[in-house]
Amino acid sequence: MNLPNALTVGRIFLVPLLVVVLLTKFEGKLIFGVRKELVGAAIFGIAALTDLLDGYLARRRKQVTTLGQLMDPLADKLLIAAALISLVQMDLVVAWMAVVILGREFAVTVLRSIANGKGIVIAASPLGKVKMILEVVAILALILGQVEDLWPLHVIGIIALWGAMITAIISGVDYYRRSGL
Repeated sequence: MNLPNALTVGRIFLVPLLVVVLLTKFEGKLIFGVRKELVGAAIFGIAALTDLLDGYLARRRKQVTTLGQLMDPLADKLLIAAALISLVQMDLVVAWMAVVILGREFAVTVLRSIANGKGIVIAASPLGKVKMILEVVAILALILGQVEDLWPLHVIGIIALWGAMITAIISGVDYYRRSGL
């Protein structure tokens, strides 16, 4: 297994750890003396960083593989879905916003599969990349905003989440338009 694919697999393995850290009631909200929000944000941040690194390294090292092309978007969707669902459970995200964002993910995945079956390749959209950046900012800010001294990050997280949701809708429509279906 090459390094880019190992990073993608590592991101997948971080998903259940993130959920455990975010949703488990730890005594004093500490994990080994560190606030659980900081641990959760670190896990999510590392996982998000692997998303940047795996694609970059695969292209730079000329190690783009079919396995990587299939696993990378799956790992992204698992990470974002797990984080959003955890944040809904923590009452930090309203469920309908998470459903809109995740619904778009499933719809675009199905759309790309149908188009691919017809020989149409729908390249990743710049709007999709903006959406992912907004999702990462929103999730990190919402997690960190639970720490007393960092509460203003909660407002930033809500704003970024609205941006992610609006971008998700617009980019979903764009994918549909470009699919020719």
